[in-house]
Amino acid sequence: MSERMKLGQVAREGYRAVLDLEKYVRSNVDNKLLFLIQLRASVLNGCAYCVDSHSHDLFETGDSVQRVLGVSVWHEFPYFTPRERAAFALTDAVTRLEEAGVPEDVWTKAQEFFTEKELADLILAIGTINVWNRIGVSTGMRPPLRK
Repeated sequence: MSERMKLGQVAREGYRAVLDLEKYVRSNVDNKLLFLIQLRASVLNGCAYCVDSHSHDLFETGDSVQRVLGVSVWHEFPYFTPRERAAFALTDAVTRLEEAGVPEDVWTKAQEFFTEKELADLILAIGTINVWNRIGVSTGMRPPLRK
């Protein structure tokens, strides 16, 4: 599939609104944790552009190739903290939102590691990356070729 449109040019005001939400979550969620959940949601949603982007964000924070690759199999991968695991579980539940919603055990575990404000910001961050993924996948955004 080729790139279908540049949504930011076609619907500038709407695109800017998503950018403003992105700015909010970047200033309110620990960046390394944010990039981990952005990468995880992007893997689940099959957004090549965002997988590329957030992998590189993590590398820029000094995270290892091993941990970046481990995001796709976080359940089995031993090198994530309990806090990161709680964030991944919440990301999976919100991204795959089932009929019953976010399971109570996932919510309760997240509450163990995040304050109410942090949890609110995490929900906004997960929602935002899911919007970006849907923009990227539906419009056929392609990552740049990196050397």
